[in-house]
Amino acid sequence: MLGVTSLVLGLIVVVLFGSWLVRRFRGGSQSTAQRESYERHKDAQQREPPVDIGDVREVGVQEFSEHHSGERQAVCKIEGFVVFVEDLPNDVAVGDVLEIKVLSFNRGHTSATATFVARA
Repeated sequence: MLGVTSLVLGLIVVVLFGSWLVRRFRGGSQSTAQRESYERHKDAQQREPPVDIGDVREVGVQEFSEHHSGERQAVCKIEGFVVFVEDLPNDVAVGDVLEIKVLSFNRGHTSATATFVARA
C-alpha cells in the first residue's frame, strides 16, 4: 500500500514539475506587461540611440528609480529611449522639465545616464 501511495505522489510531483517547465520555456509564466517590456527591450537593441554623449536636452520626468547605490534617479525618455538622470535636487517631481547632459550608455546602448544641469 505504501508503495502505491509513493508512486502516485511521485507521479503528481512529476506532472506538476513538467507543466511548470513547459510554461516556463513557452513564456506562459510571463504577464502581458513583461512580454511587452521584453519586446521593447529587443527592439531598442536593434536601433541607434537618439542621443550622443555630451548632448544637452530638455526632458520630462516620468517616474523615479533608485540606483543600486541608493541614489534617487529620474526616469526620462527621449523618443522612447530611456535616460536615467542623476544628481537631482530633492524637490524635483514627476512632470518637471529638466535640462540634462548625457554622460554614458549602458552596455547594450539601450539606455543612457545623464546628469541634471538645470530646470527648463
